[in-house]
Amino acid sequence: MPADEVSRLAAALAAEGVDASAWSNGPGDVYPAHEHGYDKVLVVAVGSITFGAPDRGTSFELRAGDRLDLPAGTAHDARVGPAGVTCLEAHVPVGAIRNLRRVSAGEW
Repeated sequence: MPADEVSRLAAALAAEGVDASAWSNGPGDVYPAHEHGYDKVLVVAVGSITFGAPDRGTSFELRAGDRLDLPAGTAHDARVGPAGVTCLEAHVPVGAIRNLRRVSAGEW
């Protein structure tokens, strides 16, 4: 994992007042549909992951630098891409994120 890219993305989130931690998963790992009681900000640092929102019939492929803002109570699942993934994730207070959205690298 390129530490400088993780540090750069963590600093960008910190500038928004968001304290993120890194996690990684191997190729093809799957998270079944679930939801959280907190809002979540997730940024891909390395690799890729696809998040689905089964109740909405949508999915979002995230690659390096892409961000997902996920409101509390939103059902979602995920499948890690073929090269694995390293993400930065932060939990923020309920109501901080109003809408599920994917933001492309360089646009947030």
